[in-house]
Amino acid sequence: MSEARHSLVRQQAGGRRSIGRRSAELKRQHLGKKAARMAMAVGVLMVGAMAAGIVLDGIGITGVMVLALSIVAALWFFGTYPKMKVPDLAALNTGDVRTMVGRTELWLEAQRPVLPAPAVQLVDQIGIQLDGLGVQLAGIDPAEPAVGEVRRLVGEHLPGMVESWRKIPPHLRKEQRGGRTADQQLADGLGKISNEIDEITRQLAAGDLDALAVRSRYLDYRYGEGLEAPRQLPAPKDI
Repeated sequence: MSEARHSLVRQQAGGRRSIGRRSAELKRQHLGKKAARMAMAVGVLMVGAMAAGIVLDGIGITGVMVLALSIVAALWFFGTYPKMKVPDLAALNTGDVRTMVGRTELWLEAQRPVLPAPAVQLVDQIGIQLDGLGVQLAGIDPAEPAVGEVRRLVGEHLPGMVESWRKIPPHLRKEQRGGRTADQQLADGLGKISNEIDEITRQLAAGDLDALAVRSRYLDYRYGEGLEAPRQLPAPKDI
């Protein structure tokens, strides 16, 4: 039943669709490189077949069959490998802003199939918000302290919250601690971060960097409990 619910959530969330434009762009780049390798492999095989035909005065039916099988094998191999890797958690907050946003979106997409339904909806919403935030941050001096704090919120706190939930054994995620389950804590925390991203984007759009800098100093204080709460859930005592 649990797997069926997760499957339904995945379908409602659009399967494996991208949650943001930047992650979709990274996927297109990956597919583009695959297509280039496939075309190159077919070209090499065709040139090799023509060269063999000139030297041997034709390759015959057997040669044509071997060429066809070789093309099919090459297309399958280069169409399958290399697979797109899920970014490492520690590497999310690296590179420029566009890279950080894209990596975070890709990482969240990889976690989405195992998340509870409310969290899936919030992840999709956050993906859209990250696209807007990335555009706003791209036009600001990276040396601004507020930009560093926002990067930490998106590249560290946000994925860190999801990772904290993942580390909780599945059979403990439904148990209440402090009146809330781990699933509820995750949804609440993601909702708060979604609201914070929206507010930050509005402040960036207004050019109010001073207000953003002041606001950013309290990100850890405001969301520290939401990030750490799942890790503090104690295991049930043996009866």
